[in-house]
Amino acid sequence: MNAEPAVQRRLLDLQDLDLQLDQVAHKRASLPEHQALKELTAEKSVVDRELVTADTEVSDLQREQKKADSDVEQVRQRKARNQQRIDSGQVTSPRDLENLQHEIGSLDRRISDLEDAELEVMEKLEAAEAVQTDLRTRAEAFAGRQSELETTRDAALKELDEQRAELGDKRSTVAAELPEQLLAQYQRLREHNGGIGAAPLVGKRCMGCRMELAPSDLNTIKAAAPDAVLRCEECGRILVRTSESAA
Repeated sequence: MNAEPAVQRRLLDLQDLDLQLDQVAHKRASLPEHQALKELTAEKSVVDRELVTADTEVSDLQREQKKADSDVEQVRQRKARNQQRIDSGQVTSPRDLENLQHEIGSLDRRISDLEDAELEVMEKLEAAEAVQTDLRTRAEAFAGRQSELETTRDAALKELDEQRAELGDKRSTVAAELPEQLLAQYQRLREHNGGIGAAPLVGKRCMGCRMELAPSDLNTIKAAAPDAVLRCEECGRILVRTSESAA
C-alpha cells in the first residue's frame, strides 16, 4: 500500500484525535458521580424499604391506640352511668345498690388494665414514630444528595459531550482526507492494538509499542520509497516516518 508522506502524517493526526475521543469516553464512563449514585441508590433502597415497614407499623399502632382509647372511654362511661344512678338515688334496693357498687369496683379494675394496655401502645407508637421520623429524615437527605450528584454528573456529561462533538467533527474532516484502504487498515489495527493503529517512528523507536527497531528493520525502512506504508515488525501497527525518524 502506498500513500503520500503528508497523508501518512495526517494519519497520526487522526490517531491523536481518536485517543482524545477514547479519553473522553473513559471520562464519561468513570465519572465519580456514577459510582457515588450507584452506592447512594443502594443505600436509599434499604432506607425506603425500612420506611415502608415503619409506616405500616405506625399505622397499625395508631389504629391499636384508637381502639385502646375507645375501650377505656366506653368503660369509663359505663362506670359514670352507674355512679350517677347511685348518686341520684335512683337505686333503692340494697341488693341492686350492692351489685352496682360491685360492678363499679370491677369497672375500676378493668379501666386500670385498659389504661396499662393503652400506655403500652402509646409507648410503642412513640418509639415507632421516632424510627419513622429518623428514616424520613435520612430518605430526604438521600434525595437531596442524589439531586446534587445528578446535577454535577449532568454538567460534567454535558461538557464531555461538547468535547466529543468537537473532536468528532475534527476527526470526520481528517478521515475524509485519507484513502479508504489506508483508513480501513488503520481502523482494523486500532481495534486489535489497544486503540492505537498508527504510530510515529521517533529515532529508532516505534512509539506504538515503544520498542527499538532492529538495525535490519531500520535498513529496510531507509530503503523503502517515501510513499510506502510501513508496519512495525514488533507490534504490526502502521509506522509513520517523520522528521524525528532515524530512518
